[in-house]
Amino acid sequence: MAQALSYRPKAGEIPTEPGVYRFSDAKGRVLYVGKAKNLRARLSNYFAPLHTLHERTRRMVTTASAVQWTTVASDFQALQLEYTWIKEFEPPFNVKFRDDKTYPYLAVTLGDEAPGSW
Repeated sequence: MAQALSYRPKAGEIPTEPGVYRFSDAKGRVLYVGKAKNLRARLSNYFAPLHTLHERTRRMVTTASAVQWTTVASDFQALQLEYTWIKEFEPPFNVKFRDDKTYPYLAVTLGDEAPGSW
């Protein structure tokens, strides 16, 4: 187990752009993959005092020994990369969907009437 978040990035080191991040253990195994509209804001949640974190999140961040991130051009690209990495690395701390074959999505178009507006 890593020391109490000794791998925490320095202030200002994490970009504010959208992107995908992954936590890994000392052997390089990816433990968790996530996406963010603002990487700095999202990752700061993981480095809050340990007693404030949910038990599962606390276990993940204390098991991890590194965090890496990749910036992308849009939220949509972050969603795509997150999906790709979850399929590739099969991280143990990511929630698995029941059929484990598709990523949930919702398509909304301006050309269709919204339910309940008839």
